[in-house]
Amino acid sequence: MFYGTELNNRLMLGTAQYPSPQILRDAIQASGTEVITVSLRREGPQGEGFRDLLRDSGCRILPNTAGCHTVQEAVTTAHMAREIFDTPWIKLEVIGHADTLQPDPFALVEAARILCSDGFEVFPYTTEDLIVGEKLIEAGCQVLMPWGAPIGSGQGLRHAEALRTMRAHFEGIPLVIDAGIGAPSQAARAMEMGFDAVLLNTAVARALDPVAMARAFALAIAAGQEAHGAGLMPVRDMAQASTPIFGMGVLG
Repeated sequence: MFYGTELNNRLMLGTAQYPSPQILRDAIQASGTEVITVSLRREGPQGEGFRDLLRDSGCRILPNTAGCHTVQEAVTTAHMAREIFDTPWIKLEVIGHADTLQPDPFALVEAARILCSDGFEVFPYTTEDLIVGEKLIEAGCQVLMPWGAPIGSGQGLRHAEALRTMRAHFEGIPLVIDAGIGAPSQAARAMEMGFDAVLLNTAVARALDPVAMARAFALAIAAGQEAHGAGLMPVRDMAQASTPIFGMGVLG
């Protein structure tokens, strides 16, 4: 449940870097996604035609503030997005490090506080830091979006234990793995850990066949969610026979 909205499909799909508008349209359909993200600052020359494509997809649009490095940039971009797309949803990014694209935690919390007080429903792109997560919740966020790894790196869940700790700590808060996912198996692992959704872009958009890859991610995320609900077997240090020896006949 994201700000009162229940999603059936837990894959959120970015819309940048696709080879063509038609491939983007087909990938969205193949993924079955109900939420697509778009950056106003990196929208490119497509303009209103690109926005029409997004609206015609039937998906909920989650605008984002990608490319913003200050609180003022992010807040201004969010207000523009709300006016253009007529939605209170905003994926909040305030980048603090040029190489890793790691969010600036101080600016992120400040921008989140401003936007939440302005009536936005904020999806903050953050790290697995528990203290930052607490501050974002205090600022009014009802969702957290920790990175799996740096944006576009394809490294998957680089700090899996920290993410597992975060999932346990924020029980009841929707958590979405955002960034760094490069393979369907990585997305499935996130869902097996109990995360509520996965947001990705590059792994699909830059695949040799984006449409097939979008379908693969949808299947992986559904499988991971099903496995988590079914209950994964615990990891053991020692072997345990699947066939009991008690009650078996003794030969000899």
